[in-house]
Amino acid sequence: MNQLSKKTTVTVRKQYEVGEPIVMLTAFDYLTASWLDQCGVDIILVGDSLGMTFKGESNTLSVTVEEMAYHTRVVSRGAQHAMVVSDMPFLSYQTSSEDAIRNCGVMLKQAGAHAVKLEGGLAMAARIHAVVETGIPVMGHIGMQPQQVMHYGGFPVIGKDRVAVEKLWEDAKAVQDAGVFALVIESVPAAVAKALTARLRIPTIGIGAGSGCSGQVLVTQDLLGFFTEFKPKFVKRYAELAGTALRGIDSFVKDVRNGDFPDEEHSYALGDESLLKSLDEIFS
Repeated sequence: MNQLSKKTTVTVRKQYEVGEPIVMLTAFDYLTASWLDQCGVDIILVGDSLGMTFKGESNTLSVTVEEMAYHTRVVSRGAQHAMVVSDMPFLSYQTSSEDAIRNCGVMLKQAGAHAVKLEGGLAMAARIHAVVETGIPVMGHIGMQPQQVMHYGGFPVIGKDRVAVEKLWEDAKAVQDAGVFALVIESVPAAVAKALTARLRIPTIGIGAGSGCSGQVLVTQDLLGFFTEFKPKFVKRYAELAGTALRGIDSFVKDVRNGDFPDEEHSYALGDESLLKSLDEIFS
């Protein structure tokens, strides 16, 4: 592959400077990563959302560094052009700068990521700065932070009163100063996210934050309709693959039980008529 075609923090910065929207989607496996890559997605996020969409957990807290490294490795194989960003899981960086550097380093050195994503604003600015200083690119994440789910008691919208908006601005400035190359803003009123974006010097990537950000991200399984029972307000369904998959599987089950699959078209012929006639003798 021509390395000039590979997305990097530099190309993302150039997109931001010329006003070209940045597209980011999640992947946890090789096939999905290759699909996103073929469609021209700029950044593939190996999100700790795999705790919910892949592992079936109710939140992201159980995800480990080892699991993130594994999924990042397989996604990296499918991303020929897109930049791969790996989420750092809960307690992999909050405990100390040393832990943060070591665990973030695993994602680049062993798993093939090009950058990592850390949740947190002012409280995590020192951790972010320490990681950036080692040469590891960091994407920030403010607003609703899924790793704070126990603190929130759910998944709320952040920034609906003056105090919360002032805190968002404080957090955004802190992580910008710490050296993040881009900033995810999640579940924030559109007007607030737009105002933040206009005042920052780095690209913002919104999820549930309106159209005023520099780019957008969604969980791929959400936009493709893998789940029928759960759809956040900010998700637009671009396909309904759960229904398609269920219909296909149901048809297979019925065909097998009715003896309709496999048929002659989907079976291998022996080809040797003399051998065919000898089968009873061979197996007697």
